[in-house]
Amino acid sequence: MRLVLDSNVWLDWLHFDDPGVSPLKRAKHNRTIEIVIDAPCRDELECVLGYDRFGLDKAAQHKMLSKADRLCTFLDDLRYAPAEQLPWCSDPDDIKFLALAAASEADWLITKDNALLSKRRRKTSGNDSYRVATPDQWSSSESIDCG
Repeated sequence: MRLVLDSNVWLDWLHFDDPGVSPLKRAKHNRTIEIVIDAPCRDELECVLGYDRFGLDKAAQHKMLSKADRLCTFLDDLRYAPAEQLPWCSDPDDIKFLALAAASEADWLITKDNALLSKRRRKTSGNDSYRVATPDQWSSSESIDCG
């Protein structure tokens, strides 16, 4: 099962150690999921880790980004759909997550962002075949085996 995580979910995993992402952590540990990332999504994560409000020094930022790199499969040779073929999103900064989910043929886009959550859908066929859910919604899905 292939997943895309948005930056808020990464923060919960890497910085806040939020129990809400524990099922994701277990699934990754049990190798039942593959987390994918591309350059635009990784760049955003790096930028977000540097926000002053999180109080992370450069060493802590680097450590968290390195951990994310170890947890992910980095995809750099994707064919992205033209922007007009992606679902409209009220936050232009979030389009990168929709684009990655579609281009990587992800099963799920895991997010806590309301602009992305408005894109919830049932799995279909074609490039737009991913579901959008919060970590809790994902873990309570009938098809999830988190170990």
